[in-house]
Amino acid sequence: MKTTTRTPGGDEFAALCRQAWDTLIPARASYLADVSPHYDEVLHDVAQRTEHTGSLGKTDIAALVVWKRLSAQTRWVTALMSLPDTHIRAITERAVTAVRDTTLTRSEAARTGRGIIAELPGFHTGDALASAVLTAAAPQRMAVYDRRVQHALDTLRLPLTSAPGRYSRYLQLLDDLLHHGGAHADGWSARDIDTALYWTGATPPAPANPTRVANR
Repeated sequence: MKTTTRTPGGDEFAALCRQAWDTLIPARASYLADVSPHYDEVLHDVAQRTEHTGSLGKTDIAALVVWKRLSAQTRWVTALMSLPDTHIRAITERAVTAVRDTTLTRSEAARTGRGIIAELPGFHTGDALASAVLTAAAPQRMAVYDRRVQHALDTLRLPLTSAPGRYSRYLQLLDDLLHHGGAHADGWSARDIDTALYWTGATPPAPANPTRVANR
């Protein structure tokens, strides 16, 4: 897979990335210990269907809304459900192709896929649900973004603003963390980092309870 690494802030940024692993490693372990191993079954099911069909339909998106525990009582849901499933699949098929394109860097693929998915109602702004759709499309490349992830990045002093193109920059930031993680990053994926960041950004800290489910 083609990858590039930019280092905003040079040595200081690289040091922040290395320091972040002191938080990410125990956070990932806590996530795996405290969150039900069945919670992500919905995401995995959608990803498996997308692997075979090459697109996501209304049923898949609805499942991801539940997985992310988002409200369905919004205007964009009505607008989305009013579209033909074939129209939605035509758009998501293009997004799936984009994020799976290994001739692009992870961040470039994320930028292209995010731009395509923005054509759907409810996906113009905000990256939480869009990132879930793109992660289901390419679970080995993409990662989920949400407010907890943002809180963790702010706490770790890793820069990610809300300016346009945030999801692409987020994926680049995950690549930077993998690049500067050294041996710590061995065996980690972008999705592993996103779950560690999510758990780090939990407020208040989540109790140790193996039956707990996570509000993505």
